[in-house]
Amino acid sequence: MLSMSSAFLYALLTNRVLLVDFGPDMTHLFSEPVPNSTWLFPEDSRFGNRIYGSKVDDFGSLMKNNNNNHTAVLANNSSSFLHVNLGYGYDDYDKLFYSNEVQDGLQKVSWLILKSDQYFVPYLFLMSGFRAKLDRMFPDKETVFHHLGRYLFTPSDQAWGLIARFYDAYLANADERIGLQIRVLDTKASPTALVLKQVLRCAQKEAQILPPLATKQNETATKKLASKKTSYNKAVLVASLSSEFYVELKDMFWKRASASTGSDGEVAVGFHQASHEEVQRSNDGSHNMMAWVDIYLLSLCDVLVTSGWSTFGYVAQGLGGLRPWILQIPDTKYGGGETLWGNACRRAVSMEPCFHFPPSYDGNKVGVRVDGEEGGGSPSVVHCEDVGGGLKLVNV
Repeated sequence: MLSMSSAFLYALLTNRVLLVDFGPDMTHLFSEPVPNSTWLFPEDSRFGNRIYGSKVDDFGSLMKNNNNNHTAVLANNSSSFLHVNLGYGYDDYDKLFYSNEVQDGLQKVSWLILKSDQYFVPYLFLMSGFRAKLDRMFPDKETVFHHLGRYLFTPSDQAWGLIARFYDAYLANADERIGLQIRVLDTKASPTALVLKQVLRCAQKEAQILPPLATKQNETATKKLASKKTSYNKAVLVASLSSEFYVELKDMFWKRASASTGSDGEVAVGFHQASHEEVQRSNDGSHNMMAWVDIYLLSLCDVLVTSGWSTFGYVAQGLGGLRPWILQIPDTKYGGGETLWGNACRRAVSMEPCFHFPPSYDGNKVGVRVDGEEGGGSPSVVHCEDVGGGLKLVNV
């Protein structure tokens, strides 16, 4: 979804039409964004063979084989088709896509077959050939994905049915809806107990979106709390591959009363989970459907806590127009597996997703200034909170 929105914006900037090639695991997720039209790649096998054929030139290879004159090779290239790799692991020659001079040459290529798993929008704002047009399109820099995503990604009827039934049953009547998106990238460095401790410190102390729990529950205090009615209801949606966090949090807040009570009663907290797939699976339609349902439900919350590096969380915050609290990856170097060092989370400076792996050229090729660095660039592009070398858009 992040790369499709990036490709869509690039298509707008270069006067192209965007077609997407969904596999069978994605065709049932979204409604068509344009009525009476389609953005789906033609099913004609002959056309597909032409696009994906071995005779189609690769952009990175062309740049590598003509290292002394990149613009000339594109100007002399007679092919109407060109593969472009902008995904994780792309090399320095692939990254020349972000050169202004190369972009001029790419205008002569009719079909760009672009493959990416990155949100490369921030780098488009650093390219002088696009900057003026982008400034007119998006005066509010931190709403780029919010607008692109809400235009492109409308849930299909099947997805919307799952979303609506869960929302109406568990979230609709709450005074406040809180989304907790927990993604553990390394279970050894981030064991469940440590992550749970981190989530609670973030939600209760730093973000202060969940109430503290009573430390002493003698009989008198229990009766006193029980005699009061609930004055404020918080519904917490837990989005995680595992059910462990949901079960632990639900039991914790059920068995112990909230220490935060008003004059009219206790703050009630309820935890809910739409799915727990346990492991991430690729090319699985039902798995992708539940992921999409979780993402959209998170976007309907009033406040979000998300995991660092997680593109899942990026999409939810962008669709919902929310600046999340980002869980920091625990530093266990000195404290072992049960100790937290520093802040558990920090507030995002904007709702925009992070471009994880941008180019890092110097000089006139692609080198730019971000966040006070030397060289030319844009003050609206800064380094990400969760990915040190990543880039994201902010308002200035």
